[in-house]
Order: sequence, then structure tokens, then C-alpha cells
Amino acid sequence: MDEAIATTEFSALAEEFLRMLVGQRGASEHTVRAYGREIRSFAAYLAETLGADAHITAVEHIHIRGYLGVLYERGLTKASAARALASIRSWFRWLAKEHKVEQNPALLVSTPKLAKHLPRVPSVEEVNRVLDSLENLPRKEQRSKKKLEEEESVAWPERERVIFELLYGCGIRNSELVGLNMNSVRWSDEAVLVRGKGRKERLVPLGDEAAAALRAYLPVRAEKLRSAGKGALADEGPLLINLRLRGDCRLTTRSVGRIVKAIALSRGLAADVHPHTLRHAFGTHMLEEGADLRAIQEMLGHERLSTTQRYTQLTAGQVQLVYDQTHPRAK
Repeated sequence: MDEAIATTEFSALAEEFLRMLVGQRGASEHTVRAYGREIRSFAAYLAETLGADAHITAVEHIHIRGYLGVLYERGLTKASAARALASIRSWFRWLAKEHKVEQNPALLVSTPKLAKHLPRVPSVEEVNRVLDSLENLPRKEQRSKKKLEEEESVAWPERERVIFELLYGCGIRNSELVGLNMNSVRWSDEAVLVRGKGRKERLVPLGDEAAAALRAYLPVRAEKLRSAGKGALADEGPLLINLRLRGDCRLTTRSVGRIVKAIALSRGLAADVHPHTLRHAFGTHMLEEGADLRAIQEMLGHERLSTTQRYTQLTAGQVQLVYDQTHPRAK
């Protein structure tokens, strides 16, 4: 569908909604880009289906169902269709709030049923084995620029240890990790100030091992910056910096993903390990050790307790596995 044919009303309301996400809700660039892709595509579909002169009030639930059908015809998965529907619901919820429509027609459209795939979480022993090995991670010699990017995961052991300790020890998201600045570490409070989704801030406890990793990393970080003529960033700026010290020197989420996967694989963890795996491990292991679910919710920065409750399902699944493997009547 050609998005250029979208009516002025559909496109204008779509863009107004996206501006609201940035201005009022403080949505991240990634969130706005994702919403924009879904909403603009749906607006183009409405213009093609209802006509150039149609108004937003003409949209009914059957049109939304029709759009989901188009997505399926394009070969999109149920998960992709569910994401599109969630974006459309948010758009119409805002339209109703702004009195552009009387009600949200997307509420009458059922969410595609998805298979429940709970993420595999490495055991406490597996995570500890990886973390302990990082204390003696060898440095690699300087490589070409391309090779340096490919092998960034093994080039700076002090930084790599901080990445793992903060992801697992604090349970923060990849985007939250790379968004940390030097002043985010509150040494007097033994905590880290994290800016999460919607720019909401929360204090997360800084464990002893994570603090030790930071103390080993910070002098090396400062020396690298001074040697590169960027000494002004030694006491401020991004906490985690890239090897080539490009731009503002901030490490990217993509680089963190490469680092985590490369080190995890080299230590015998599953091939699907990524930064979010360590966040899941944080919540699961805390729950298994008896932590209060609402305390975990606060530390993870979940808006809804139901999101945190996924970890109870994960733990229950592990219990079932143990039962099936050990109980005489289960064999």
C-alpha cells in the first residue's frame, strides 16, 4: 500500500499521536519508530479502504480485523500482528481521550493467540561461572577497525565485567545500561540511578561485586580518555564507552549484545543468550531465593505486576521439570 495516498486527517492524527508520545510520555526513539511504522501503515490502509475523504469516525472494528488479515497475507506472524494491534489500540485510546472518536473500536478486536515461550534462564551456577571467569579475562592486541568491532567483546576485560555485573546484578535493560552516566552511580547510597521507559527514574541497589567491577574499570576508563585527548569526559559523560572513543564515546546496545553473546557462548551458555537473558535471570533467581514479587517489580521497573509475575510461571515450570525428572510416580 502506498502511504502517500493517506488522507490528511488520517496522516495528521497519526503524526499528532507520535508527537504526543515524545512530548508528553517521553517515549524512546525506538518506541516512537515502532509505533510510527505500525500507525502510518494502518493510516495508509484506512485511506485506501475508506477513501480519501473518509473521517476517523468511520473506522470500525471490522476495518481493523481486515487490516490484520492483510498483515497475515503479507506473511507476518501472529506476534507481528499482535504488535500492530497493540499500537492501533494505543492510537485509538488517545483519539478517544482527545474526543476525536467516541469509542475505541480496537477493543472489539481479539489479540491473536500466541504460543507461550518462556525464556530459558541460565542457572545461578552457570551465571556465576561466567562472572567469575571475567575477573581473569585476557586482553587482545589491537586489531584493524573491522576486526576491532567484531572482537570488541574480548578487548576490554574490566568493561566487559561491568556489563555482566550490572545486567545481572541490577537487572537493568540493555538500553538502560548504555544510558548510564558517571553521575548515575550513587556511591553513598550504594545504588545506581536508572532511567527506564518513559524516562522514569528508579534507584537500583548496587551489589558488592558490581561495585568492585566498577572500581576496577573506572581508572582504566579515565586513562583511555586522557590518552585520547578526551580527559574532560573522565569524570562525566557516559559510564560505558566504546573502544574507538567515537562521538560522545557512548557504547551502543548493539555492541553490548555482541559482547554478551560472545562471552556467554565461550563459557558454554546457550546460543540464544542476550542481554535480556541476564535481566530474566536476575528476576528469576531473586524470586527463587524468596524475594518479594513487588520488590522485584520495583527493581526491574515494571509498570504492571503482571509483567513481573511471568517469573513465577518460569519458576513453576522449573519446579515441574524437577518433579518430572525425580519423582518416582512421574517417570
